[in-house]
Amino acid sequence: MDIVLASASPRRQELLKRITEDFTINASDFDESSIEYHGDIDRYVCELATGKANDILHKVQKESIIIGCDTIVYLNGKILGKPSNREAAVKMLKELSGKVHQVYSGIAMINSKTNKIITKSVCTEVKFSELSDDMIFKYVESGQSDGKAGAYGIQDGGALFVEGIKGCYYNVVGFSLNTVFLLLREMGVNL
Repeated sequence: MDIVLASASPRRQELLKRITEDFTINASDFDESSIEYHGDIDRYVCELATGKANDILHKVQKESIIIGCDTIVYLNGKILGKPSNREAAVKMLKELSGKVHQVYSGIAMINSKTNKIITKSVCTEVKFSELSDDMIFKYVESGQSDGKAGAYGIQDGGALFVEGIKGCYYNVVGFSLNTVFLLLREMGVNL
C-alpha cells in the first residue's frame, strides 16, 4: 500500500523519512480558511488535517494511506498561524516572549480503498524566554519566521527562544513521529 504525504513541508518530509523512505508527496492546496474555529482546538486542527488529506484522496490512483497534517500555535485562547508579513511575525514573537504557549498538530490518515479515516491531535507546551527586540528583529529579518506557525521554528534559530517544552518535540516541528507511526500501524501499515 502506498503512503502519500499531503504536504509540501520539507520538515514533514524529512521526519516521515525517519519512519519510511517509501512514500510519495502530493501537496494539498486545501483552503484552510474554509474551516471555522468554534472553540475546540483539538477538533479544529483535526478538521484542517482531514481537509488536506481529503483534498488528495481524489487525486491518488493506487490504494494509498494519505497523511494530512496541520500545526498551529495557541496562546491564551488565540490562534497564531503563519505570519502574513514580517510585521506580523514581530508582533507574534513579542506576544510569545516570556510566556508558555501550546503547539497543536492535527494528523489525519485516510485509506483510499476503504475510506477509513483516523485523526489525532497532539499538544506540546512550549515556554519561551524573555526575548529582546534585537533578538526578535534579527530572527525575523533572517527569514526563518516565514511560513511558520507562531512565526518560529524550534528546529532552526527559534530554538534559542525555547526555555523548555513539555510533550513531543517533533510535534513542535510539525509532525509527531510517535503519533504518525502509531496511526500508520492502526491503519494496518507495519513498518
